Amino acid sequence: MRSLAQWLDDYEVCHTHATNRLIHHICVPAIQFSLLGLLWLVALPLPEDWPYFISNLAFMLLVPAMVFYFMLSWRIAIGMLLLSLLMLAVIHFTFHTGMLLELSITVFLTAWVGQFIGHMIEGKSPSFFEDLRFLLIGPLWVLSHLYTAVGLPQDGLDTDVN
Repeated sequence: MRSLAQWLDDYEVCHTHATNRLIHHICVPAIQFSLLGLLWLVALPLPEDWPYFISNLAFMLLVPAMVFYFMLSWRIAIGMLLLSLLMLAVIHFTFHTGMLLELSITVFLTAWVGQFIGHMIEGKSPSFFEDLRFLLIGPLWVLSHLYTAVGLPQDGLDTDVN
């Protein structure tokens, strides 16, 4: 299995132009949020005594994604877990306003348009055209830049951290 550093290096190849990077730093989390919002609306046929907030496709698909993230780096996986839980909390509130579907669709489509504009500027195809797992790496790439900006260590990226 590739290391976190290898995944991020491979992702970086298609994201070197400053404008494309900025677009991705905005659009990748927006796509993650909107996708979780859309998946939240898909109820699963689980027993009625299960809490409703885990009886949806968003929560159930986060579990294997988190396993993948923890296999790459526990430090960055903790960040992804916290970010995902924050997104789910906002989604939970938005769900109760009755506006989750419209918001999620609008954000999803707008952010993907932004992504493709960024790749037109970059002159390179999106990484996920090569490997769909890059759809999981994009959020890690953004988060790794945030970690670097605030000085947080990342397994597999920092030589001074064990």
